[in-house]
Amino acid sequence: MNKMSAKITDIQSLNNLNLVSFDFNGISLSMVSLDLNENIKIGINVTLSAKATNVAIAKNFNGELSYSNQIKAKISSINNGQILSSIKAELNNTILESIITFKSCKRMDLQVGDDILLLIKASELSMLADF
Repeated sequence: MNKMSAKITDIQSLNNLNLVSFDFNGISLSMVSLDLNENIKIGINVTLSAKATNVAIAKNFNGELSYSNQIKAKISSINNGQILSSIKAELNNTILESIITFKSCKRMDLQVGDDILLLIKASELSMLADF
């Protein structure tokens, strides 16, 4: 499970639907949530998490995507299996992992040191409050 320390910067609510925005090392991230704990407020520090299987990778990307969460990072390690590859990337002393198919890893010619874009849908990001 990927974990990121962040601060809540904005909360937009309509009925039971919430869009929560965060600052993660100067990067704006967002999460969609149905219900929020009453202690969740702008300015508090939280831990965000995302499953490695829910983190997509783009390399040499130039264009627009609907993914709310786009994190530029550098590949620090690649562990290839017969079917899956674990790609670890680093940003400001935070290691994030993406698990993709081995075929995708080879097709993209991913290498340690490559600059990549990690993509996480707002619906795939979750929050643990540090209160």
